[in-house]
Amino acid sequence: MQNHFELFNLPQQFAVDAGALDSAYRDVQSRVHPDKFVNATDAEKRVAMQWATRANEAYQTLKNPQKRAQYMCELHGVDLQTESNTSMPMAFLMQQMEWREELGDARAGKDSDALEALDKQLRNARKEQLAEIEQQIAADDFAQAAQGVRALMFLEKFGEEVRFAFEAIEA
Repeated sequence: MQNHFELFNLPQQFAVDAGALDSAYRDVQSRVHPDKFVNATDAEKRVAMQWATRANEAYQTLKNPQKRAQYMCELHGVDLQTESNTSMPMAFLMQQMEWREELGDARAGKDSDALEALDKQLRNARKEQLAEIEQQIAADDFAQAAQGVRALMFLEKFGEEVRFAFEAIEA
């Protein structure tokens, strides 16, 4: 079975040309969209629906940098063990604790400026983490990239908490 990159005829690399991905997705969808199979047999309709579903899943995976990195690790036999492996470098954990304290203080004080500063730090940390993951994948170091993806997942989850805090202050 084709992998997601092959499905869209894209090079198997972390950096994805968003325009080429969108174009390839539309092309695949135009060929397998269920509307094109209204007069087909039930079996043909089912196959078209499976391909349309697979194309959607592949597109969503390749479009999202975190999902794309996770997928590339898995393609190279590295399981992220997101449920069982929560170990992180000490510096990363200390940063998380510091941010959590800042978030607690900002919530307590309903301080939107502090939340904005925290959100900016998170966006920068996410950008740096993605750059590291890209370098690790380019160097075929998928074990390190998997560690980076797990860190990125922490950052994304914490970013959601910051957004919820913004919403609570604005409500």
